[in-house]
Amino acid sequence: MTWPVLVFDIESIPDIAGLHMLRDPAPGATELQSYEAWCAERKEKGQGDFMPLHLQRVLVISIVFRNAEGLRVHSFVDRDGASEGKVVQNFFQSIEKHVPQLVSWNGGGFDLPVLHYRALRHGVVADKYWDLGDDDREFKWNNYIGRYHMRHLDLMDLLAMYQPRANAPLDAMAKLCGFPGKLGMDGSQVFQAYRDGKLDDIRRYCETDVMNTYLLYCRFQKMRGGFTETEYEQEIAFVKNTLAELAPAEAHWREYLDAWR
Repeated sequence: MTWPVLVFDIESIPDIAGLHMLRDPAPGATELQSYEAWCAERKEKGQGDFMPLHLQRVLVISIVFRNAEGLRVHSFVDRDGASEGKVVQNFFQSIEKHVPQLVSWNGGGFDLPVLHYRALRHGVVADKYWDLGDDDREFKWNNYIGRYHMRHLDLMDLLAMYQPRANAPLDAMAKLCGFPGKLGMDGSQVFQAYRDGKLDDIRRYCETDVMNTYLLYCRFQKMRGGFTETEYEQEIAFVKNTLAELAPAEAHWREYLDAWR
């Protein structure tokens, strides 16, 4: 397996301000009233209240970055409710800087389309990410955008042979492979947690999700021959040791390691 590898996951909430603008609201209607009216309309039709992807506001982007120097867990967080563009730009800047192997679980079906729309809205620049071979000829045959290319590996999509009916949940696959799986909450609880002021809880949840994805990627690398059995065991031990070093300052890593044991 070659470095660097950047595994990512996002957490998003409804873009209520965007919805309010698009609905052409009645005079005096608030953003919250527009959102509640939209939810009520959806409920009457027997539909859920999950926002379309272009109306998902990015709140947290968590990454596991692994290179020859070590492993790092980091999150870009919109802490003031007005820094979504900066959060998205910082994520793409990491790609520009390192040109890594990108890895996700359902990144092609959710995370990246959301990031594309929000990047477009905020004027984000991401030259290398969008290169299809015009600047670097190697990217003509292997780029971040092509579904069947490997520079971005959507592990869920690949394992399902690109058949949506064959998709498997991250939590289930992580647990089946002996990893901790989701801790603290799930995606359906993120918006309420945000409204309750639990931004750090959301950030911690996103970080454990992205760690599950990295561990499944390591397992996949062993399956495809990218790791020998010994190299795989060494990498898993390295991850555990790294998290043990983080655990004194971050309680979710102590909980994660306890669940792993």
